[in-house]
Amino acid sequence: MATTSRPTQRTLGTSGPVTSTLGLGCMGMSDLYGPADEAESIATIHAAIDAGVTLLDTGDFYGMGHNELLIHEALRGRARESVQISVKFGAQRGPDGQWLGYNASPAATKTALAYTLRRLRTDHIDVYRPARLDPNVPIEETVGAIADLVKAGYVRHIGLSEVGADTLRRAAAVHPISDLQIEYSLISRSIEDAILPTARELGIGVTAYGVLSRGLLSGHWDQGRALAGTDFRGHSPRFQGDNLAHNLALVEALRAVAAAKGASVAQVAIAWVASRGEDVVPLVGARRRDRLTEALGALDVALTAADLAAIEAAVPAGSAAGDRYAAAQMAHLDSEH
Repeated sequence: MATTSRPTQRTLGTSGPVTSTLGLGCMGMSDLYGPADEAESIATIHAAIDAGVTLLDTGDFYGMGHNELLIHEALRGRARESVQISVKFGAQRGPDGQWLGYNASPAATKTALAYTLRRLRTDHIDVYRPARLDPNVPIEETVGAIADLVKAGYVRHIGLSEVGADTLRRAAAVHPISDLQIEYSLISRSIEDAILPTARELGIGVTAYGVLSRGLLSGHWDQGRALAGTDFRGHSPRFQGDNLAHNLALVEALRAVAAAKGASVAQVAIAWVASRGEDVVPLVGARRRDRLTEALGALDVALTAADLAAIEAAVPAGSAAGDRYAAAQMAHLDSEH
């Protein structure tokens, strides 16, 4: 990216696109983490692209289309082929922002893409994926509908999000899958048991979101931080009471490891995810240029075997307190069943 010492590219699986080693997750610029500054968001996207980040991740339900419109504005005057745009669809929301379930039926899939293409002012999406498994629609039907869109030239690659190993196999039998987007961090490691090995067996890459566990592993969080009413972390089990105190103690243990490396907590947490394999692309959710600069610095953090052992000792697998989502949201995760 910005320096020659940084690894600049990774490939999403055996069938997917070549992307930057880190991707930029754009959700927080529009939704779910409280107010965001639109001008700063656009400046952050510009800074990311200028630093060599090519993968931009969004969803059509992030701010009910606002995030796609924001990305369009940020890409104005730039070559479309210089970036890869990954879009999630299927989450249904009311005008008040409430969640109304999922619809990944073939007709809904194709309709959603039509609106996405218009908002982004583009003729194709690089990776298109259902945000969750629709319990009422077989994954074969959803993937088949996206495969139609690939054949027609509207979509380049098919991705999935938060699905389990069995669903991965069923989907891959219909059409090659480029990557699975799923939460993966030092304190969210459940994919290592069955999902990650299955993805590797099938040649499916991983785009890892939540690498800083929504700010918890950033090194910038504190027990008394006030959250806006629109910030979903106010309802997240890991940010509540004793859970938060326990989890912040893990962060302090990690801070000691980071300090010994001359790096920040966030940089070590991101570098750890990047170290999991060349088939893993961490998505960083920076909403500001200073946070982006810090995140990009993770690419200069080379973790030795001793470093990895120290990180494991500071934050052992399974050591976090609280689930990564509230119970109602966990129920929608095929990856957790």
